[in-house]
Parts: sequence; C-alpha cells; structure tokens
Amino acid sequence: MLSYTRLLFLAYPLFLTQSFAQLSTRQRAFQFYSLNGSAKVEICGLTNTERFRNVLSPMLVPRTVGSDNHKRVAMNCQKEFMKEFEGWGYELYRSVFQYIKQILDDLGFRVQWDRFGDHTPYGLKTFRNLIATYHLNAPRRLVLACHYDSKIMPEGEFIGATDSAVPCTMLLDIAMTLTPYLRRHTNPHVTLQLVFFDGEEAFVNWGPTDSIYGARHLVNVWGNTWYPKSVGSSFDIVKELDRIDVLVLLDLLGAANPVIRNTFGHRANDLFNSFPQIEVELKNSGCLHSLPTIFDSKLSYAQVEDDHIPFVKQGVPVIHLIPLPFPPVWHKLTDNADALHYPTIDNLVSIIRVFVAQYLNLFK
Repeated sequence: MLSYTRLLFLAYPLFLTQSFAQLSTRQRAFQFYSLNGSAKVEICGLTNTERFRNVLSPMLVPRTVGSDNHKRVAMNCQKEFMKEFEGWGYELYRSVFQYIKQILDDLGFRVQWDRFGDHTPYGLKTFRNLIATYHLNAPRRLVLACHYDSKIMPEGEFIGATDSAVPCTMLLDIAMTLTPYLRRHTNPHVTLQLVFFDGEEAFVNWGPTDSIYGARHLVNVWGNTWYPKSVGSSFDIVKELDRIDVLVLLDLLGAANPVIRNTFGHRANDLFNSFPQIEVELKNSGCLHSLPTIFDSKLSYAQVEDDHIPFVKQGVPVIHLIPLPFPPVWHKLTDNADALHYPTIDNLVSIIRVFVAQYLNLFK
C-alpha cells in the first residue's frame, strides 16, 4: 500500500457521512444493537494469546503471490491448529488458502472462491480471493476483510507480520470464538462474512494496475452479480455489493501503540465510534491490558490506498482499521515476529470481537 503521506481526498458531500451504514438507495438503515456489560466481558474473555500464537506462527513466512510459501503455509499451520481443536479430523493441506478454507468449512461457514488471472509486471498470475459466509441466505452482510499475500522485497525475505498475517489471524480467531454464538443465535437478516483478499501488494510500483488485484476483481464480480430480494409481498433484485452493510478492513495491525481513527468519506461514522466506546467499556471492566488508547474518535481526512478503495468508489460503507502513522516496520524486513506486541493484539481482537457480537445481536 502507499505511504500514508500520499493522500486521497474524496469529494463526498457532507450529508453522506451519516450515522447509519446506509450508502446507496438499495441499502437500508438498521439498528445497531448494544450488549450489556456482562455479555461484553464474556465475549472479551474469549481472547486467548496462546491460541492466537499457534494459529499465527506458521503464517510468519514470506507469502508472495505464486511462491511456495504462499501455497504451503498450511502444512505447518494445520499442526498448530489441531493442538487447539483435537478430534476435528483435519488433514494437511498444501496451501494457505486451503488451510483457511478447511478451518472455515468445519466451523460451518460457506466458503467460495473468486479465482482469476490478471496481468502483472511479472506476467500473468493467478489470484484467489476467499469468501466465507456463515448464513448464506441472509440478505445482508457484516464483512471483515484482510489480505493474505505479502510483498516482494528485493533486499530480502519479507515476512509481513503486521502486513497482514496478524489481521488474517484475527479474522480466523473471531470466527473460531464466535461460531458457537452464531449457531445459537442465527440472525436471519444479517450475517458474518469474511474476505481474504489476494494480491493487495504491488509487484513493482503501486499504481492503478499494479495493486489490490483481488479487491478490484471482487468489486467487479459483485457489482455484476444480482441477488433476488423479497420484502413482504414485494420482490426486487439487488447487486451483491448492496448486501454489504459495512466492510471492516484490517491491515498493519500487531505492533505496539497503534492509533486508529475514523476516515472522512467512509460513511460509517457512528459504527466506527462504537470502537472507542467499546474500548472504554472493556477497559473499565478490567478485561483489557493496561495500554494507551487505540481508537480515536477524531475524524481523519487522510485516506490510505488499500483494498477498501474499490468498495468506497462503489458506495459501500467502510471502517478501515489501520494505524496512522503506520508502524515503524512498515515495508521493512523487520516486520516479523519480533515486531509484534501481544498485549496490543489481545486488546484489538477483544474489541473487534465485541463489535461483531454486538452488531450481529448474538445475545438476543
């Protein structure tokens, strides 16, 4: 992704920065539920540092598109995952995306592939976005997303611990811990959807044709795919994009002392503001590590180019969970396991998990 010092200023009318994640005429306003204090503490208490380390550890290798590690990370990940979930009957798989798929399949998610080829500075490459949806027939989606590829670095092997092994592990951890609640409290109106983008990183120089390959392709697919919707006796069709209530994109997470702000023009102000509110409540309950505040409710006018940009351009509400400034290890070979601060990771995954549980009304 581009450095945060190179900014995009999107000229959206002020009235579009409204409270609800209602972006287009095809989307509707909705109620954002609230959990009581004991429910929030229960969800926060699901955080387990050892489990997170076990799932993350084998991901901490270079994962450039088409490389052996991009295909083979799952072989080691599988062994660590089975320590936490013995008896699930997993087999070793040869690729990271197959590993992710197997976890989510067995959790009860419906997994789909968006496989495509695209031209890169290194020739034609095959990319695979992975989309996992818990309740496929629910008309609306809360989408959590990350990218699972890593950047080519000519000076050496780039691990990309914060970029984006940790964010992808956060998605898996949230799926693993909230699945029992999703089973007990299926919401027929809105469901959890996870997207693992491929090809976020530029192969050579970031630009409109050498970056965010997976996100650009998926927006095009969903913008041209229609979904039949019925409300009462009426019938309508909407684009798949219009089924997204909000896209929550995680990136560059895992280092100490992040500051995450809301971004102007992303049209999800009140939803973002729930993150600092949740953080305060969880701190007061004593279930977070004593650390500097992560979420800042101040509005930022700096917008980073990342996988969310094609969605923003199509009117999808976005919450971009990325620290500004970027962590000091951004696009450096030092973005490895030594750069990670697990108390910060614990706090982040706890806050995000509570947000998801609250949004989906898992304690109704």
